[in-house]
Amino acid sequence: MMLRVMLTRRNFLKSSAAALPVLAFHNQGGLAKPHRPIGVQLYTVRNVIEKDPPGILKQISAIGYQQVETYWNLYTHPAKELAQMISDAGLSVPSGHFDYDGLAGKINYANQLGVNWMVCPMLLPNMQSSWEGFRAAARQFNEWGKLVQNAGMQFAFHNHDYEFKPYNNGKTGFQVLLDETDPNLVFFEMDCYWVTQAGFDPVEMLHKLGKRVRMLHLKDRKPGFPPSYDMGESSSHFTEIGHGSINWKAVIDTAQSMGIEYYFVEQDQTPGNPLASIRSSYQYLRTIMA
Repeated sequence: MMLRVMLTRRNFLKSSAAALPVLAFHNQGGLAKPHRPIGVQLYTVRNVIEKDPPGILKQISAIGYQQVETYWNLYTHPAKELAQMISDAGLSVPSGHFDYDGLAGKINYANQLGVNWMVCPMLLPNMQSSWEGFRAAARQFNEWGKLVQNAGMQFAFHNHDYEFKPYNNGKTGFQVLLDETDPNLVFFEMDCYWVTQAGFDPVEMLHKLGKRVRMLHLKDRKPGFPPSYDMGESSSHFTEIGHGSINWKAVIDTAQSMGIEYYFVEQDQTPGNPLASIRSSYQYLRTIMA
């Protein structure tokens, strides 16, 4: 029965995505205003959620978040059990990250969890710095895209900065993934921080990707640092949304005009309690998102 309910919920979300799902809240005049859901990638709170998933999920919901995106360490819980914990907290789970190594074996798990999107968060280390590695990934993504779509979901890839390193011909690994994957099977979850860290404007990247990008990762970047392609310490300048250098009003306005489906706050590293960080980011986003 639970699986049937989750599948029904997923089908409803898919059918209503074009209508931009909203949650009503009341202003002082008592009239309902549109309230776009904001989600959080649970990797951000990994240091606390793995000890107490139900409790932390309820705290996330209390902040105001309505959606979560899951990640690999949480899959030690059976899919139905994890889905129930998320639902009990008043949250939905439209997307999940599944490691490159073994993604195909998680399709049934993702189906039971009830996600709309299976996202590959990163290439294997030995694929991240070679032309051949990106071409092999593109072929694999096409295969996964078909398998995932046949299972009633969609497949996407989440970028970092290493994909934007130019090769001798001036082309980047990210461009290989764009050019050599089927646009009907392979989509993108654009991480605004990592696009910026690689030296690109996230608004321009949104326009370039067009309908290929369906989800955004939102995290801010401290100003004054050079771009990079390595994901190392020289690339780690994370801060709460609204405290950094990214023009979020321009990003959100562009994304909303393009019909981006889902928005997930993520902060790879937080200076203190990660719940305090995601609360700060949420409060800022609510000032600029309809």
